[in-house]
Amino acid sequence: MSRYIATRAIRGANTVVAEAEALLKAAIADLGPDTPVAFTNTAYFLPVNLAFMGRQIAKLSDMVPALEDAKRLLHPVPPENMWVPYLGETMDSGMATLLAEEIIEGIRFARGQEPQPITWDGTYIPTANFVTSDPMAKAGKRMNGPIDDIQLRAWGIQLVDGRMPGFAALIGCAKSTEVAVQIVRELQQRSILVFLSGSVNGRSIIHQLMEAGVEMGYDTYIIPFGTDTMATIYPLGFAARSALTFGGLKPGMPREILQYNRARVFAFAIALGEVDDLKYATAAGAINYGFPVVADTVIPQILPTGITPYEHVISMPFDDIEGKDDIERARKLVQRAIEVRGVKIKVTEVPIPVPYGSAFEGERVRKSDMRVEFGGKSSRCFEYLRMAPFDSIEDGKITVVGPDFDQIPPEGFMDMGIVVEVAGRKMQEDFEPVLERQIHYFVNGASGIQHIGQRDITWIRISKAAADKGFKLEHFGKILYARFHADFGAIVDKVQVTIYTDKAKMEEWLAKARQAYTHRNERLAGMTDDSVEEFFSCTLCQSFAPNHVCVISPERLGLCGAYNWLDCKASNQINPTGPNQPIKKGTCIDANFGVFEGVNSFVQQASHQAVQDVSMYSIMNNPMTACGCFECIAMVIPEANGVMVVSREDPSMTPAGMTFSTLAGVAGGGLQTAGVMGHGKYYLTSRKYLSSDGGFKRVVWMSSFLKESMKEEFKAVAEREGDPNLIEKIADERVATSVEQLLPFLEEKAHPALTMPPLF
Repeated sequence: MSRYIATRAIRGANTVVAEAEALLKAAIADLGPDTPVAFTNTAYFLPVNLAFMGRQIAKLSDMVPALEDAKRLLHPVPPENMWVPYLGETMDSGMATLLAEEIIEGIRFARGQEPQPITWDGTYIPTANFVTSDPMAKAGKRMNGPIDDIQLRAWGIQLVDGRMPGFAALIGCAKSTEVAVQIVRELQQRSILVFLSGSVNGRSIIHQLMEAGVEMGYDTYIIPFGTDTMATIYPLGFAARSALTFGGLKPGMPREILQYNRARVFAFAIALGEVDDLKYATAAGAINYGFPVVADTVIPQILPTGITPYEHVISMPFDDIEGKDDIERARKLVQRAIEVRGVKIKVTEVPIPVPYGSAFEGERVRKSDMRVEFGGKSSRCFEYLRMAPFDSIEDGKITVVGPDFDQIPPEGFMDMGIVVEVAGRKMQEDFEPVLERQIHYFVNGASGIQHIGQRDITWIRISKAAADKGFKLEHFGKILYARFHADFGAIVDKVQVTIYTDKAKMEEWLAKARQAYTHRNERLAGMTDDSVEEFFSCTLCQSFAPNHVCVISPERLGLCGAYNWLDCKASNQINPTGPNQPIKKGTCIDANFGVFEGVNSFVQQASHQAVQDVSMYSIMNNPMTACGCFECIAMVIPEANGVMVVSREDPSMTPAGMTFSTLAGVAGGGLQTAGVMGHGKYYLTSRKYLSSDGGFKRVVWMSSFLKESMKEEFKAVAEREGDPNLIEKIADERVATSVEQLLPFLEEKAHPALTMPPLF
């Protein structure tokens, strides 16, 4: 550890303890040892001394042994050139500082010097000598003493249930008034409680906020405690009282109280401006709680973790922060502090101009009611979520690259890509597809918005009513930002959303997204259904198809194509009560059809008794149900003794006499129809694809999009099936859109389905 920090902190502690001793001797001499000492409207005496030392200080004489506690924690100031290898002595000195600072504040109360309005030079003014020309006095602004017990409990409940994710202690003076306001606003937007104290050269952030007309007080979550550093003891006392009030802990349990604060009170300090010895010593006291310190000046850093969950001290010289202007730098300073403490932002409201809630999840937008659509038959729409390095994204940043839809005629269409970048200390690459699939669920919560599909077959409609109320493309980003923080705050710390409508940029990101999709699909290589004891469910789409249950195994991914077995396993780890539940296979009833006792039992319950039996490997015998999110539809062509497969991207007529859109009404809706089945594209490459019905060799017709986009994968499948030319024997819409056209082609190519056992 830097000897500089240790020297400054230990020296500051020795100084403040000596000052407390002198003030206490003078107070006892002037007022008498029995003079009462109490923080107004609290039941915790002097809370830091009570919590950590178990001392109930009710009068000046009670401070004498308390001061001895502080003195025992002091250490000699090390020489300037001495290297200090560990934090222990510095942390002891920090705790001594807090005990002494609280004693000094208690003496002020005993002398009747409770916090008062302040002058611009940062000094206290007794009530009797109140200067009416003071602008803060004219505004009726007073410094706060300790938070009273009523407010403690009101805020404490919000801290416990996550509505208030933490608190920030801002100490000193920001670079400018504009920067001070921006820092506070950034914290307010995240519902973080703001405590203010300290000054630099007589000027405080409190003065800066007053100049800007910023309202301070309990109602605005901005609490000014005083313009000297010692006033920082009040927020630290608040944290100690939180452990006693909500943690069920008792006075005199220092280790447990500090551990409680480290784990449950998400607080941090931002040191603004020059850091002197007293600030170093007070910061060392805050670190004892597990609260890190971020400074906007050049100071030595303490990066290894240990006492705090992550880094202890971070230096971010304000002018060196990368950004276009001071406002952007202020945002990044706050974001860094939030990251270092691991504060989990919970956005309780979705800031969009239309109603939002689960009641709208199944809402459909008909074409006649549609303002604009993305995806479907006439345009392309994709969504892609990826994990990003912390420093590469900005939390809450929402950007639209390209035009909005205001230039599109009513009932028109346009291309769009939604790219979500997330960062989190507990985030894993395996979680990417899990979070990506939530986009469907989150977007559907907006009234007047319809979302179907996923990945690069997403289909979104915005209703005329939603557009008339002011819904724009940026609101997709606002929905996703709010919901990812609210629902996945345990693993997501930062969310940045970019909406692409610019053609070149969209195509660039679509290529990146497809590479990621392919990589995710390849992760399951080598795993088989026989090698695991459980499958997984997916009921995410029950908002559209209430009786549909997707059963996902290592060899059969979800019909939407976005979830495979590993994705579901990761999803269940993230959210054990969510839509991806483990299904014990249980007794195998029929290995050929893939019928398992445990699967049937789960599906019966999850489908509300609508579905009784499911075959994992058959299109003919109780096939799995589907919603409307499938990438492909397979349907038996009896005349060809085979199966056709049409992809969502294919608008052409099929040999079944129906287009994809018409077929979707037969295959979707949670229906179980023999001979018709929705599935994911990559299920076509599985050894279990229709394995009880003859497997991949049953495919006699396939959309050309599938044949071209999965050319290499199908080549490997053909080799595996022992027929290297099999793909050439499969027709597509370019050669056949009717049974009459299909049969001659199959006979010419000698397709194997023509000589296989009858499907019926």
